[in-house]
Amino acid sequence: MTTQKVWFITGTSRGFGREWAIAALDRGDRVAATARDASSLADLVQQYGELILPIQLEVTDREAVFAAVARAEAHFGRLDVVVNNAGFGQFGFVEELSEAEVRAQIETNLFGALWVTQAALPYLREQGSGHIIQVSSIGGISAFPLVGVYHASKWALEGISQSLAQEVAGFGIKVTLVEPGGFSTDWSGSSARHATPLPAYDALREQVVLARSQRGTPGDPAATRGPILKIVDAEVPPLRVFFGDKPLGIAKADYASRLAGWEQWQELAVEAHGGQ
Repeated sequence: MTTQKVWFITGTSRGFGREWAIAALDRGDRVAATARDASSLADLVQQYGELILPIQLEVTDREAVFAAVARAEAHFGRLDVVVNNAGFGQFGFVEELSEAEVRAQIETNLFGALWVTQAALPYLREQGSGHIIQVSSIGGISAFPLVGVYHASKWALEGISQSLAQEVAGFGIKVTLVEPGGFSTDWSGSSARHATPLPAYDALREQVVLARSQRGTPGDPAATRGPILKIVDAEVPPLRVFFGDKPLGIAKADYASRLAGWEQWQELAVEAHGGQ
């Protein structure tokens, strides 16, 4: 029998955040649900009542994040599952990106998750338990054209989270990176941002867009409700887990290529070490 959990979830207005909030609420868990526009949570409040605490939050505001986490812990008396889901996709070839676009991507996808994590850790340490879910992506371990700065934000999240997992294990805190493939979450739709295109990249842009359109049917976000509950209920949850049927194949091909390249140049690597 699963003990009722208290969740803190960012980005619950749509996509994974909303689906996972519903999954938790449907089984009687309590959820502090944050969104940039709290009115987007009105239907969930009406349906679930006191099980949900809606909080308006911009995750790039560190002070507001700490206040929101403190409010959630005070309201429910504890925190068990902290989900860093808020984020967006910035499209644009590396040369096309403005400073403002790069900073906004990193501020939201990386720093937003970091601020929530830092705010929650004192409470999790004190109670000697907790599970931090970092929403990464197949784009957190591989990379494709046109979304380089998005990859930068997720690769950084992967690195800091792997370190975090080792740092907090002794306090009874678990960390899991969820790495979805393509899902119908509006990630590349209205929530996406696009850099001003340079004509020099028009031909490549067409190729990239065509390739993306041929990747098959995207996953159903609602289908992830059961899997996320299995992860947070697992006695020994994974550090990394894919969501979707495509990521494993992408990872295998990418890592095979990396290993082959490193092996090919290993003699030079040893030479560079010196002292032989």
